Amino acid sequence: MTNETLAQYANLSIYSAMVVFTIAMIAFAVDLSGAASRVLVAAPETQKESALVGAGSSVDAPAFPVHSDDPGRPRRRQAAGVAMMLTRLGGLLLIAAAAMRGLSVHRPPLGNMFEFALVGCMFVVVVFVAISLRRDLRWLGLFVVGPVLLTLGLAITVFYTDASELLPSLKSVWLVIHVTVATFSVALFTIAFSVTILHLVKTWLEAQAASDPNAMSRARTIVNTALPPARSLDRTAYGIHAVAFPLWTFTLIAGAIWAEQAWGHYWNWDPKEVWTFVIWVVYAAYLHARATTGWSARSANYLALAGYGAILVNYMVVNVFFVGQHSYSGM
Repeated sequence: MTNETLAQYANLSIYSAMVVFTIAMIAFAVDLSGAASRVLVAAPETQKESALVGAGSSVDAPAFPVHSDDPGRPRRRQAAGVAMMLTRLGGLLLIAAAAMRGLSVHRPPLGNMFEFALVGCMFVVVVFVAISLRRDLRWLGLFVVGPVLLTLGLAITVFYTDASELLPSLKSVWLVIHVTVATFSVALFTIAFSVTILHLVKTWLEAQAASDPNAMSRARTIVNTALPPARSLDRTAYGIHAVAFPLWTFTLIAGAIWAEQAWGHYWNWDPKEVWTFVIWVVYAAYLHARATTGWSARSANYLALAGYGAILVNYMVVNVFFVGQHSYSGM
């Protein structure tokens, strides 16, 4: 028995979250551009003050002033604060949507591509908000909320499936264990993917700035100034990957155990099983490259991007176009 009213409320919560995330994304963009622009404007003023001190001064003024979070100098905190509050609100709306979707069919909302996308987006936002309570990740907000908004748009238009009962083979406690961990690990890989892209961009911009600072356009200088140093971005991406990979390993093992219970074999060479293993191999190669002498962080990060590309293929191609025992997309 399906409760259509709850399913409709779940969809309404998703639409509301999309509106909230759109405003948050704009606020994050204003935060990044406005902060960097103010730093660029402040730089000549700082240099001018240094000149007025006199050549005999033993203190050199920095080329760029240090950002201050002092109440008297709010700088970019207002837009960033609004964006973070809206992101938290959007996360709550996604939690409500997932809960109502599950209640509408009396099961975990993990039975088709639409529900995977919904729960995955919820995990991405929850993880981002949780980490931001310990570290200032407001610079990352635009690159987290943007993909979440895009995924929700695809979920509600392309991947949407009416609330319905599970197929008999999915009615198992392993649905909650296996699929929840898989979705959570993909959420971590998504955040790590965004940070990895930023690391590659930042590395390129820093190299340009070092070779010829005058050749940097204003737009490139703003991006270079707004983002953390490349080394910091690399450490962040690696740390998230290091947490996500064991979870994906558990996903692979749990899936094999569930397959033995459902179909009598731990491994059936199903397309979904094969691509899950391909993802594991690529990310294992990335982590191995990071621990191997001779691999630069930049080269290893290309492997991480390949791993996320395999995740996208697994989700949007294998689920839809490959026929197998895991054909549960609902499309």
